[in-house]
Amino acid sequence: MHSDPISDFLTRLRNGAQARHTVVELPSSNVKVEIAKILEEQGFIRGYKVDATGPQGTLKVALKYDSMTKQPVIRGLKRISRPGLRTYKNHNDLPRVKNGLGVAIVTTSQGVMTDKAARALSIGGEILCFVY
Repeated sequence: MHSDPISDFLTRLRNGAQARHTVVELPSSNVKVEIAKILEEQGFIRGYKVDATGPQGTLKVALKYDSMTKQPVIRGLKRISRPGLRTYKNHNDLPRVKNGLGVAIVTTSQGVMTDKAARALSIGGEILCFVY
């Protein structure tokens, strides 16, 4: 059992991209599905699928690679708020990742969203991770 399932999710994506896998399978949860949805909307992954068989279900994430250089689209994943040190920010203090080229994934009272969406709605929250 992992004490930090979101960190495990990000590590599996990072390792899968380095190993040039096309699909990464991992245990599913509502937060992981929301993060995968944001990654797909932002163009970091090709898609995702939730297989609800079994007690927990499986989340299958299709990784995306650059067609010219064959490099992974996801250059970096960094976990910010973790179980031992939670990081909360006001909407004015939400960080910009790589000067706006990356995205910070934030969990708010209105759900999981990007830093840009949270700024537009003027709500802060817990910064889960940076993706660039």
